[in-house]
Amino acid sequence: MVALSSGGKDSLLMFDHLRADPRWEVGALLTTVNERNGRVAMHGTPETLIRAQADALGVDLVTVGLPENCDNAEYERRLAAGLSPMRDKGIECVACGDLFLADIRQWREALFERLGWQSIFPLWQLPTDRLAEQLISDGWALTVTCVDTQKLPERFLGCRYDRTFLDALPADVDPCGEHGEFHTFVHDGPPFSHSLGFTTGRVVVTHGRFAMLELLPVESDG
Repeated sequence: MVALSSGGKDSLLMFDHLRADPRWEVGALLTTVNERNGRVAMHGTPETLIRAQADALGVDLVTVGLPENCDNAEYERRLAAGLSPMRDKGIECVACGDLFLADIRQWREALFERLGWQSIFPLWQLPTDRLAEQLISDGWALTVTCVDTQKLPERFLGCRYDRTFLDALPADVDPCGEHGEFHTFVHDGPPFSHSLGFTTGRVVVTHGRFAMLELLPVESDG
């Protein structure tokens, strides 16, 4: 199967769940990146770090470039083209890391059905507080790279995802940020062969409300 990945916690936790399930084999991760800046939308993670992440996971990476203001029709066309080589290898299933937003799941299911792919949702409706606890207790290392400043103050950028972070979240913010309150980059965890090194740069604000922290790759620790 192909697993959709943003490089964030839900994507990588999904990958780990699939890796432990004998029914599935992940043939590749697929990530969409902005053609203009080479970064993952909403996360701000550069493609270089996404590739380093895939290398540390020991899995192939497919990247799909998207224009700055990509409409749904163009998104579908480019996604279909990116998935096509996987079809040639006999892969027919796409895994999505959505947790509980039914409208997003329905949109993905309809999209992949039109493209001739089966979609699965390995983390669907698992309690997000339980997933948050698993990330911490299993030793994942992730950093907050984007916040919706209407939900969280900018000071949360660059925080490690740990119990201190979770305890500081407002009561109305989901611990996995499923409503888009925040996004993360995973740089170590159980399936990684080595941790990833990076530094942080400037803060960029987009759409008037989303603050993103620039990540800059450095040599890995492994």
